[in-house]
Amino acid sequence: MSIGIMGAAIGYHVIIHMSAEARSWKKELLRNHGVTVIEYREDYGEAVKNGRKQSDRDPLSYFVDDENSRDLFLGYATAAKRLTGQLREKQIPVDMEHPLFVYIPCGVGGAPGGITFGLKQVFGDAVHCFFAEPVQAPCMLAGMSTGLNNAFSVQDLGLTGLTHADGLAVGRPSGFVGSVMKPILDGEFTIDDGKLYDYMRNMLETENIFLEPSACAAFQGPARLEVRPETRRYLEKNDLMEKMKNVSHIVWATGGSLVPEEIREEYKKTVIRK
Repeated sequence: MSIGIMGAAIGYHVIIHMSAEARSWKKELLRNHGVTVIEYREDYGEAVKNGRKQSDRDPLSYFVDDENSRDLFLGYATAAKRLTGQLREKQIPVDMEHPLFVYIPCGVGGAPGGITFGLKQVFGDAVHCFFAEPVQAPCMLAGMSTGLNNAFSVQDLGLTGLTHADGLAVGRPSGFVGSVMKPILDGEFTIDDGKLYDYMRNMLETENIFLEPSACAAFQGPARLEVRPETRRYLEKNDLMEKMKNVSHIVWATGGSLVPEEIREEYKKTVIRK
């Protein structure tokens, strides 16, 4: 969305390749900004593969590669410096006695990986970073836990890869990001689609902030951190239990301001039961 709108605004001919899971309103919004949108019946991985092929055929084309671009990865990492200024402005300390916990929605891994890399460079061991992925599309979890990275897909686990969190509907992760995250990522959470809408409504009711469903995935982190035995073991292993009262929690909410009003109303009414 951001690449398409910004690229068109400064005069580039922008072509965006989008998977079947991408919402129709996003495609229409891009087209309204003069962007060419190519749609696929397949998932994100197929869209990326075909976009790369088309770009490679044109020597004047530049492919913005969320899977393998080190430039884009380091661009995402600059978010850590921006966050430093925001924390300083709010007088929120981050050090070993005042840890920072950051929870980030994860699709193919480029943005959350770059953000995590930047945060670790700035805050070192004082920051603890967690990814959040849909139950049916936990591609980074699958790739990293098997050690196969992009050689393994969620379909290999018998999962569908289908989710209402369209921005996170990715079946195969970035192998580049997975290898970089292996020594520095602190953990992963998965979330059922129904909880995305519950968190969305809770955020709107309590803070009057609208987030699209996929942006709410990371709320699963702080909500489950101290109730799951696995996460409690993590806290104990890292001597964090006594410091929890000093922890600052950041949920990296990834979007919502561009969602049309009629789609917002649709989201507000969506309830998914198991």
